[in-house]
Amino acid sequence: MAMLIKSGKGRGSRRRPIADINVTPMVDVMLVLLVVFMITAPMLATGVAVTLPKVSAEQLKEENERPLIVTIDKEANVYIGQQKEPIELKELAPLLKALAENNMEKRVFVRADEAVPYGVVVTVLALLQEGGFRNAGLPVDPNQARRVREGG
Repeated sequence: MAMLIKSGKGRGSRRRPIADINVTPMVDVMLVLLVVFMITAPMLATGVAVTLPKVSAEQLKEENERPLIVTIDKEANVYIGQQKEPIELKELAPLLKALAENNMEKRVFVRADEAVPYGVVVTVLALLQEGGFRNAGLPVDPNQARRVREGG
């Protein structure tokens, strides 16, 4: 935006433009974007928050197809995917079959909080097996596993 300044040499003299860039609108836009991203970033977290157990395991190979996620929180409530409402255990296999479109070879990850009793996790795995799913896994946090190995 150019601004004209009066040179002061008289009534009919020409004004010369100032060639400085006004950065105020750009700073305003950047601050608005910063606030928007700060508010939306925590909302992008997937599913229910659980604390994964600390174990030693290798990183899984990358796959093109996204797995189905079953989450068990510390109160032993079971969730599918990013749902916020818990489901009944008897509904687990039918709902997963519908999500997998009857593809029983689809990978299923069971994420369980470390405070969940072992029996609950085994029950969920048994229900998946009875439902026909053969590729069930228990994901762990490899960074925490590395720290446990190193004694930290």
